[in-house]
Formats: sequence, C-alpha cells, structure tokens
Amino acid sequence: MSDVSNIVSADELAELFRARAWFGALDAPHQDLVLATSRAERVDNGAWIARRHAPSDYWLGVHTGLLKLAIYNESGRSCTFSGVPPGGWFGEGSVIKRELRKYDVVAIQPSVVMLVPAATFHALLSASLPFSHFVIGQLNDRMGEFIASIQNHRLLDADARVAQSLAQLFNPRLYPSTDLTLAISQEELGYLTGLSRQRVNQALQALADQGILALAYNQIKVLDLDRLRQYGLDQL
Repeated sequence: MSDVSNIVSADELAELFRARAWFGALDAPHQDLVLATSRAERVDNGAWIARRHAPSDYWLGVHTGLLKLAIYNESGRSCTFSGVPPGGWFGEGSVIKRELRKYDVVAIQPSVVMLVPAATFHALLSASLPFSHFVIGQLNDRMGEFIASIQNHRLLDADARVAQSLAQLFNPRLYPSTDLTLAISQEELGYLTGLSRQRVNQALQALADQGILALAYNQIKVLDLDRLRQYGLDQL
C-alpha cells in the first residue's frame, strides 16, 4: 500500500468510520482524533496490507472485501489463521504490546482497508471506556476464533472444515457486516481452509445438497446459518 490515488477522501473516510459501532460510542473529541489521524485505502486482490515481523503501526479494519491473516515460509508454503470480512477489525494484540506483527495480511478480494495509527489506538485505550470495552471483547472473541480454528483443522474432516471456515465469517461480534450472501470464490475459500479448490468444491456441493447453502458463480448464499454453524461439530 499506498498509491495516493487509492486513498479514500476525508469525506468518505468519515462515512466509513460512522458506520462502525465502536466509533459511534466514542466521545466527540475522540471521534475527531480518529478522523484526523486515520486513513482508508482501496487495495487490489493480492495486495500485501502488512508484513510479518514488521512494526505494528496500525490497527486494521475491513470496510469491503476480504483479507486473510497468514504466515508464509521461505519455500512458499503458507498457513492461514483467519479470514477477515467486512466489518472486521484485527491486530489489536500486537498494537497493544507494541510488538512486531506475527502474520502477513493479504487481500484475497479487492478491498477497502481502514488504518488507525498505533498512537491513536493507545490514546483511545487510555482515555475511552467504551473503546476499552470494545477492545477487550475483540481480544476475547479473537482468542476463541483461533482456538476453534486449530481444533477444526486438526479434528474435522474436509467438509466440516469448509463449513466451519464459512461459519466463522458470521461471528456477529467480530464481523457484524457479513451478509448471508458471500461474494467468495472456491479458490478464495481454499486459501482460508488450506484445501485445494477441487476439494472445496466437493465440500460446498455436499453442503448445498443438504440445503445449507446455495451456490452461484463466485457466490455462496447461506440458507441455514444454524446448521452451518453446527455442521461437523459432532466429530469433536
């Protein structure tokens, strides 16, 4: 990042932040601080948003699109921890500890990414009780998501892993803006699950045959979110 032509205007930036519940809970001076110091950028599919082992200079959010949090080794192999759909914020742990980022952040769809500087984040954390409560909730929910991801990867079969990876994108606290119709391809879902596109396709067809999903080109519509969330958990 960052081509100046891809930076969101100040007026549009204010609209993006006003759509975030945590921003609306801030006092007016704290809102002004966020808008004066933060920015948002449009990025292409495949863009690197942040690098592993780089300073955690920003708290990051997604307005539109889809990002993945992953580690790549020198041979090119990768391990994906999570996908972040619209409405999601992440990276608060590294920002709080002022440590180097522990994973790479890559766009797997064209996205609009919101960036709050670490200094602004710490100022809000020190002075705003609503913001502190929000961040504590984020940390708790993110820990639960990562534990579930490790558990699912090790214990579930491929169909269930695909189901649970999709279900994680509908966490109402971490990702409040996710729509029941996801603009996501089988290849993109493969990035999140660590499975091949062909195996993801088989899993999606199995879920569709059971009436849990409806499939279209680069689009998945969830027909029964409760069943999706429960799919495969009997294997645990």
